[in-house]
Amino acid sequence: MKILVAGKGGVGKTTIAALLSHIFSNHNYKVLALDTDSVPNLAQSLGIPVDKAFKITPLTKNAELIEERTGARPGEGWGVLFSLTPKVDDIVEKYGVKIKENLNLVVVGSIDVSKEGCLCPAIALAKAFLRHVFLKRKEVIIVDAEAGAEVFGRGLAEKFDLFLCVTEPTIKSLIISKKLIKMARELGIKKTILVINKVTNTLNAAKNYSKIFPEENIPYHIIRFDPTLQEVEMKGLGVTSLSRNSIIVHDVFMLFNKISKYAK
Repeated sequence: MKILVAGKGGVGKTTIAALLSHIFSNHNYKVLALDTDSVPNLAQSLGIPVDKAFKITPLTKNAELIEERTGARPGEGWGVLFSLTPKVDDIVEKYGVKIKENLNLVVVGSIDVSKEGCLCPAIALAKAFLRHVFLKRKEVIIVDAEAGAEVFGRGLAEKFDLFLCVTEPTIKSLIISKKLIKMARELGIKKTILVINKVTNTLNAAKNYSKIFPEENIPYHIIRFDPTLQEVEMKGLGVTSLSRNSIIVHDVFMLFNKISKYAK
């Protein structure tokens, strides 16, 4: 199963992606977590110490690997010849990070050409890797996407089985999420769950959902605001430092129960 976790900036998608990755792997699913954000921090959220997470080089920034696999270095110009079908089937094993049994991470980095500039070989390597992962690897793949709508313009979003659209309970955030869900539908993503995060009043969150999605059958899941998450993140720690009894762990576990029905 291939799961896309996306939403506007600051809604908590990385935390949710990290928690789901751990929960799936704890329930005997083989999981590959992919960070495709231009400012990747999924490694830290998964529990890798800050100093080690900071040293992970994203695939799109690994000049030596890019040159080895494509025949060109990033930034050499648009006229340089390079391979569009580089070898990528060993990247998870060679360049991934083993978080624990059944859970691996690959920090891909952003593959948005407009932001990265003239980095065609880097983009070619990243896209070839993602295509290989989506088509060949038989595991739960959880992608922490770039904030906003960029992921829907890369020719990759349509390969997902499930879109988790993460939003805050505000009207503004829900409106943005409605636009993202529409784009996902147009690309043919099979199922969507609206994940309403950081909720302090579940009744108000449900009312706002009804205002923005009055006639659409979009299932939603509420994740309550958890002050202990702030304490953990202030210390630079990952979700593994949360208590199993914490609010967010409980609510994301309930989300896992919903998702796992799709995986059967």
